[in-house]
Amino acid sequence: MTSTPTLPAGGNTADRPIDRPCPLCGATTLTVFFEEGHVPTNSCLLLDDPAEAADFPRGELVIAFCDTCGFVTNTAFVPGQAEYSQRYEETQGFSPRFMAFATELAERWVSDYGLADKTVLEIGCGKGEFLIEMAKAGAGHCIGIDPGVHPERIDDPEAADIEWIADFYDERYTHIDADVVICRHTLEHIPDVAEFMTTIRDSIGDRPDTVVLFELPDVRRVLEEVAFWDMYYEHCSYFSLGSLARLFRQTGFEVVELSMEYDDQYLLIAARPSTVPAAGEPLPEEDDLDRLREGVAAFRRGYDELVGGWRERIADLSAAGGRAVIWGSGSKGVSFISNLALGDELAAAVDINPHKWGKFMVGSNHEIVSPDALTGIEPDLVVAMNPIYVDEIGSQLDELGVETELTAL
Repeated sequence: MTSTPTLPAGGNTADRPIDRPCPLCGATTLTVFFEEGHVPTNSCLLLDDPAEAADFPRGELVIAFCDTCGFVTNTAFVPGQAEYSQRYEETQGFSPRFMAFATELAERWVSDYGLADKTVLEIGCGKGEFLIEMAKAGAGHCIGIDPGVHPERIDDPEAADIEWIADFYDERYTHIDADVVICRHTLEHIPDVAEFMTTIRDSIGDRPDTVVLFELPDVRRVLEEVAFWDMYYEHCSYFSLGSLARLFRQTGFEVVELSMEYDDQYLLIAARPSTVPAAGEPLPEEDDLDRLREGVAAFRRGYDELVGGWRERIADLSAAGGRAVIWGSGSKGVSFISNLALGDELAAAVDINPHKWGKFMVGSNHEIVSPDALTGIEPDLVVAMNPIYVDEIGSQLDELGVETELTAL
């Protein structure tokens, strides 16, 4: 049986200035606008023991906004509390929708930036799926570095010549010469963002033709949609197009292109090294400080109502004898459960990643089950943790013959 976690609910806080410099720009204009206590310090670890999952170490979210550059950061983040290792299972590579996007993006980057036969370094390569897509698209020698990479799980023939390094990227690897540096969904895990980008810039040195390509979540959407499930401990740094560009310009890069991708959930930036600070004229997309300020206000206004509505909906279903499950056992799922303090009223967490089946959700000990398990659970409500996968999930439910209400965050 799943125990009900005793988690204090998160909530708005009155704008509270905090006396510390912004990790991006160094200004002392950080203001706390959201706090949540006792959140799990990891959300993608594979845990076999439900007791370990329930009693997992906790941290705090003290989320602040920098009025100077627009950066959003967890000022209570403690480096080292979040574990990144081979039991960290973050991949979305089992989703056809996600892999179609990855394939298209790799092909576009190789074509647009002339990367055929070029040496590629991916910092934070995860389980390696994207680097394999780069190789398939025509890139040359590929190097992937990530503490959670599992080379033994990679059986694609295109991966035969890829070099895998199971480690964190830091000054020890700045000797690697690459024509392109890729970093996808990693910068948001880095607390000292300016220091990290400076390390990358120093590693490039005087090679001005090097291309730098980053992808990460968009904080403006999180704020405006009050997407509280996208605020969790591992994500200590949150960017908009503007704040991301400001970081790159500040640390010695010229911004070549900015765009939104994946149903406007992700930011993409293309840059090249510059010898001149703040090189180039700002792009129109960088002018977003006023909208970010409005987004912070919207998040503060809407959080309590949205969390309360979801909590009431699931509690009422449980009281009536119904069963609810979430689809997606990663970070969004952990944050959703934590914010709602869900216990027995949630039957399980569903995931298409077979490596997660039979494991337990960090912080709540809900079991992670395969889609096939829903034929036995017979849920009355399936809550998709990301709306972009609703069609994919709906098709799987139809194939299984599971009749249920499917909704999304």
